[in-house]
Amino acid sequence: MKLSTESRYLLQTQKTVGRAINRYGLIRAGDRIAAGLSGGKDSIVLLETLALRRRWIPIHYDLHAIHICVKNITPVFDREYYERFCAELDIAFHLRTIEVDLTRDPSKTVCFVCAWHRRKELFRAVNELGCNRLALGHHMDDALETLLLNMTFNGSISSMPPRLPMFGGEFDIIRPLILLQEKQVERYARIRGFPVGKESCPYSDSTRRADMKRLIGELTKMNVKAKKNLFAAMSNIHEEYLPPKDDGEEQ
Repeated sequence: MKLSTESRYLLQTQKTVGRAINRYGLIRAGDRIAAGLSGGKDSIVLLETLALRRRWIPIHYDLHAIHICVKNITPVFDREYYERFCAELDIAFHLRTIEVDLTRDPSKTVCFVCAWHRRKELFRAVNELGCNRLALGHHMDDALETLLLNMTFNGSISSMPPRLPMFGGEFDIIRPLILLQEKQVERYARIRGFPVGKESCPYSDSTRRADMKRLIGELTKMNVKAKKNLFAAMSNIHEEYLPPKDDGEEQ
């Protein structure tokens, strides 16, 4: 049976996720994987590709979708839809609600405070569920934006690794979408008709990350392979052609 163009694209995207998992050793047989479910395109594509992958490989792993709701801040979340979505894919669904005092530290932005508390609650859920992996929906564009942010504002070359051990090895953060560009994730979500992008955070605003996104867009205009080359550059470092680490002393 000949597949439609859209079906072929979905399958191709799922295979790219599988390639990332195999290349970076992200998932093993018997893993208990928690996945952050924000309701955005990245997290729902992440969940579906991880769940469908179990159907054509000879190993099994458990999946737990976790949504962290921050009262009066995070967008409206269609719990019924995502509970049904997870049930159809044999994914355990968990919803946790927290409150955040945004006035406690006025020196920090609302986005920083909210994200910090959501991540803290997510880590707590991973521990309580006995999971050894935490899958996040970061894709290649996220990694490149982080790279340029750290180079520009922190003077360091660092980004989002595909796998990152946390708390001395209690669990690993994994990023199975890391080989996908944002436009690929968007197309997948659009083909599947996922209900994403309908609500926005009331505190959202332009950020430095948005500036990096525009910069990457300009680089892509110069070279259509710019994103893939920037991503490859993070694993292709020739230290002998770089200056030594600055010891902080001026001559």
